[in-house]
Amino acid sequence: MGTYLLLFFIFSLFIFPLMPKRMTTISQSFFFIILPFLLCLKLDIASSESSCGPIVADDADRIQFALNLEFLEAEFFLIGATGVGLDQVAPKLAQGGPPPIGARKANLGHIERRIIEEFGYQEVGHLRAIISAVGGLRRPQYDLSPKNFANIFNKAAGITLEPPLDPYANTVNYLLASYAIPYVGLVGYVAALPALTKPASRGLVASLLGVESGQDAVIRALLYKRGRELVKPYNITVAEFTRGISNLRNQLGLCGVKDEGIIVVDLHLGAENKTRSNILSADASSLSYARQPQEILRIVYGTGKESQPGGFLPDGGIGNIARRYLK
Repeated sequence: MGTYLLLFFIFSLFIFPLMPKRMTTISQSFFFIILPFLLCLKLDIASSESSCGPIVADDADRIQFALNLEFLEAEFFLIGATGVGLDQVAPKLAQGGPPPIGARKANLGHIERRIIEEFGYQEVGHLRAIISAVGGLRRPQYDLSPKNFANIFNKAAGITLEPPLDPYANTVNYLLASYAIPYVGLVGYVAALPALTKPASRGLVASLLGVESGQDAVIRALLYKRGRELVKPYNITVAEFTRGISNLRNQLGLCGVKDEGIIVVDLHLGAENKTRSNILSADASSLSYARQPQEILRIVYGTGKESQPGGFLPDGGIGNIARRYLK
């Protein structure tokens, strides 16, 4: 649409003066009548893209957008399990970007630590694969502080938790914090895959999606096992916290229900309307939900606005797609 407006502008500058006076008057009148329509149409397209619809982007930009989530997961899992992040494990991948704020080694059980450590190194592989395929970007500033997570949990619970929920304090808290992260990238890959045009791009994203789905399933299964337990010292169960986090993401995403907790209240939300267990989040046909980049930004920013950074990305995301909303 921008191309058409430019052509009309050039036409008005160079063609109108060469036309007979009467034709010039008619043409100019037509131009100024249609111009508002074109501008409105352009705004409608932008508005549609900024709400829930698919965006216009090439393969490289779509895949690079995923770095916003892959860097986040790599840092959270590596530091949570081992106490060190990308700057010690694979510093070149970060390209000199700032280290995350507030992340620290979590007080995890032995089995959970092994799982989260594996996830962390898997994310290093994901970063390397993406960078090899489409080029890298400088790691953005992340806020992985207990304060930021406490704000998320407060919103999810609908109250101010006292004391604030510290994601690094114990295994259950860390798993709940982990619940808030990989699924966002998973549904982003689901949305990106059908929009990719190159076989190599589709192959890469399909492979990334497979592992991200596995990570999310493991986290949800570990939480499901503890679903009825109270998260100390709060009178809220693990399942209720997951439901609150999912509801919060639906509210921030602004595009309907694309997220569900590990136990559903309404049996109609279970698989084939027969289960209350919800270890894998899926729609009525048990197909994965999908979220467009603007929805993901609203969620990871925690603001409900793709143009207003905050939350995990206080300075905004990286890549052409994320930066277009900040202009």
